[in-house]
Amino acid sequence: MIIRHPEKLNKPVNPIKKKPNWIKSKLVNSQEFFLTKSIVNQNNLKTVCQEANCPNISECWSKRHATFLIMGDTCTRACAFCDVITGKPKPLDPLEPINISSAIKKLNLKHAVITSVDRDDLIDGGANHFFDVILETRKNNPNTTIEVLTPDFLRKGESYKKVIEAKPDVFNHNIETVPGLYKKVRPGSRYFASLELLKNVKKINNQIFTKSGLMVGLGENKDEVLQVMDDLRYAEVDFLTIGQYLQPSAKHHPLDRYYKPEEFDELKNIAEAKGFLLVSSSPLTRSSYHADEDFAVLKENRINQTNAQSIS
Repeated sequence: MIIRHPEKLNKPVNPIKKKPNWIKSKLVNSQEFFLTKSIVNQNNLKTVCQEANCPNISECWSKRHATFLIMGDTCTRACAFCDVITGKPKPLDPLEPINISSAIKKLNLKHAVITSVDRDDLIDGGANHFFDVILETRKNNPNTTIEVLTPDFLRKGESYKKVIEAKPDVFNHNIETVPGLYKKVRPGSRYFASLELLKNVKKINNQIFTKSGLMVGLGENKDEVLQVMDDLRYAEVDFLTIGQYLQPSAKHHPLDRYYKPEEFDELKNIAEAKGFLLVSSSPLTRSSYHADEDFAVLKENRINQTNAQSIS
């Protein structure tokens, strides 16, 4: 066989753009990092820090902060931005709630963040498993606040209500990108279904903080980002995170551009003016980055808002 264009063989589909100098992960080599890793491994757990190749893993694990990934490491969807593997997941681990609770206790976490892969193969999308993990964690760690980052439970009816029933302190579901990019970036998800989920959490229990995250640099424009902010405020979302999309590989959705630090500052100021209780916006901002510190600020801001409303 004659290869007419050998230079095109194995050519990356979407070459990765070089990172600017303002995107630098903090590399920390400490005993605490290896202690965190040891506790995660001993309890046979997965973390989104590892599975999604988070750029902040070194810094966070050195503070004993790990974001637990429940229901396995295999997702039933294939979002174009995500580095988590896609395929047929294994059955749920009945010991996972106990193992998660044990790891949180050993890490002495004041604020625990628990997320999952999408499990479209399950009748309830994994809602009951979230319920079990939250209850087991709270039973053995009564002073630990709990934040969940959930799937959208698309086409799973009202199963999401089981997660709300467990009363997590923060219910997070990431909107991820603007609606015009969903078909390319999140083909298995629906923008307005995600908005409806966040809105319903507030309707059912307005004492639960709601949170959502947005990536920039996927090809959106500023007006689209501002519209997403408005949509999230309509859904009464309390906390917004905005971070730079970092293309995991040449096979993932192409990076359109890197936002400058001052652009993140501008988006933060605009979002705060729109009424979010808290906004975290920076190149390396991720859903669970500094989540414990942010939760403390979130509570304080709600108290201040409530006091201001009572005075007026």
